[in-house]
Amino acid sequence: MYVGNAGRDAALDRGWILGHFKDASDPRHSEAVEIKWGVHPQGDERAQWVTGEERTALLVLISGRFRVELPGRSVLLARQGDYIVWGRGVDHSWFAEEESVVLTVRWPSVPGYKVDEDASAAGHSHSLRTATSTVGS
Repeated sequence: MYVGNAGRDAALDRGWILGHFKDASDPRHSEAVEIKWGVHPQGDERAQWVTGEERTALLVLISGRFRVELPGRSVLLARQGDYIVWGRGVDHSWFAEEESVVLTVRWPSVPGYKVDEDASAAGHSHSLRTATSTVGS
């Protein structure tokens, strides 16, 4: 058993609180699913697009305004509880329009998607945005 606080624990592992990357002896270790409590300052963005996606993802807005970029589409999560689900093979990126907190659930939990810290300077050139929609409108 493990009892914690998502905000505090997430700060220790780039936001991730459950997944394959936790030690096998930790109850938060899982190869089936991974969960992230993402706290993003305004202007924060993913350093590189995720390509070759092998997972399905659910991203739920807790607070703020958060944009998810997909091939040919940009989706804005603007109200608490707005969410988006995308599946295998869907490239994606994201951008925090305001300070935002998002809960991400991905399955399965597999290695190979971590962005290197040095990639943030090189990763913003890929833009496939053609249409913008706001969830719930």
